Amino acid sequence: SQIARFLTGIEIHPGATIGRRFFIDHGMGVVIGETAIIGDDVLIYHQVTLGGRARGRFKRHPTIGNRVLIGAGAKVIGDITVGDDAKIGANALVVKDVAPGAVVVGIPSNVRSGDVIA
Repeated sequence: SQIARFLTGIEIHPGATIGRRFFIDHGMGVVIGETAIIGDDVLIYHQVTLGGRARGRFKRHPTIGNRVLIGAGAKVIGDITVGDDAKIGANALVVKDVAPGAVVVGIPSNVRSGDVIA
């Protein structure tokens, strides 16, 4: 993983679980932690961190559902769940669970729309 980080600017811990058709667009600065779980058809942009809040041998990184979009510079931290079809805005700081279909933005993040995304 260190050679890949050197060549691409993307750091994915070998312990992370990644679903099908996962796509990193403009990947420089992306960090995905050891216990992160990423669903199918997830799209993330540059400078995104899926990070932990503590050290130890337990689940400490986020679980990202299917068809989630994570905007540039967003930080998703801790053992939280981002539901299917959610969207996380650029530079958002997410430290709490995100409902399926929700759109969250800001620091700290707050919900901008409900369960259905058009």
